[in-house]
Amino acid sequence: MSNGPILVLSASAGAGHLTAARAVEQALARSAGPAAPPVEVLDVLDLTNRLFRALYAGGYLAIVNHAPGAMGWLYEMMDRPGTRIRDAIRTGVQNLCSRRVAALLRERRPRLIINTHFLAAELVAQLRRRGALDCPQFTVTTDFETHRLWVQPPTERYFTATPEGKAYLASFGVPSDSIRVSGIPVRAEFEQPLDRADARSRLGLPLHRPIVLMLCGGFGVGPAERVLAALRAAPGAPHVVVICGRNHALHARLARAAQGDSQIAICGFTEDMHIYMRAADVAVSKPGGLTASEALVSGLPLVILNPIPGQEARNSDYLLEHGAAIKVNSLRLLAHRVGALLADPPRIAALRAAALRIARPSAAMIVAEEALQRISASTERQARGAGESASSHAVDRNVPLPR
Repeated sequence: MSNGPILVLSASAGAGHLTAARAVEQALARSAGPAAPPVEVLDVLDLTNRLFRALYAGGYLAIVNHAPGAMGWLYEMMDRPGTRIRDAIRTGVQNLCSRRVAALLRERRPRLIINTHFLAAELVAQLRRRGALDCPQFTVTTDFETHRLWVQPPTERYFTATPEGKAYLASFGVPSDSIRVSGIPVRAEFEQPLDRADARSRLGLPLHRPIVLMLCGGFGVGPAERVLAALRAAPGAPHVVVICGRNHALHARLARAAQGDSQIAICGFTEDMHIYMRAADVAVSKPGGLTASEALVSGLPLVILNPIPGQEARNSDYLLEHGAAIKVNSLRLLAHRVGALLADPPRIAALRAAALRIARPSAAMIVAEEALQRISASTERQARGAGESASSHAVDRNVPLPR
């Protein structure tokens, strides 16, 4: 095994993948302490050519915002067994546009790669199958169900969010003993005990009024304005806290819309999401895997609005099946549904309890500990003088891809 860094690879097609990567990085540092090996988090899209990057990340957002039905069709199509021609074209384009990824991996000579996006897993697996990279890899899935694109042999270890995710990978021929149900990695701050009153005091929020957290990650500018207008009209006069993230244009638009209204707080990017989630009674959000996992760990009921067909719809189904969320199919009903929920404390308590039952707060530590155990075992073998034969990480370049 190389003495290079542990590389945590992700892709900025949606913020959740990179957030999960940072959670794994944080857990590696916590697990290893002062003896921690060097760890680098890399966005593989930063290493692709400009056109590919724009189409991959920008195209994803454009489809999600303007043609969500097409996203569902693409998701389902890519989840079906593919034709050799389709897969060859997709692989060829990725290889052509990601030569800098290959060059960087050869330069860094990582001792282990951990992926939190399927694009990274696929690029690494392709290099290994060609004999261009000699390094084991772990892959961490970031939705409650998995997808065919996550299956990228050779991969030494898969981590899934749920038992259903494990069963799905196994259905594509992944050995069951190489899959562990870990949950989706969230930052350690979400594990810290914090009661609602303390959270509200720290944020300067009212102690005795219902608080609705509006998470804008999956909403475009126009829809977000309409969602905010609906929440302002909700019965019970809730205090609404809006998290816009790094969308500065959206922040400016919503700030103008809420000007002079003391019941609304508009916030940009925050490192205190764990505090906001502890402070709130409910959150209105799209059901991205990372956001939903943070809400589960926080015991925060989700109000899911118009999930995008594909992974969001599957995440929504999982949360609804386990009683940790409600779904609103029409914006016209949002104010009514939120008001009714806030007026029903036993219902909120049941949703909180259901969320905590399926929460997996230790996911990042599980991944980190297994990674460090693998590195330690390899180092011990080398120290005993046995070493590893040149074929210990040899890859069968004829390993079939899932069909």
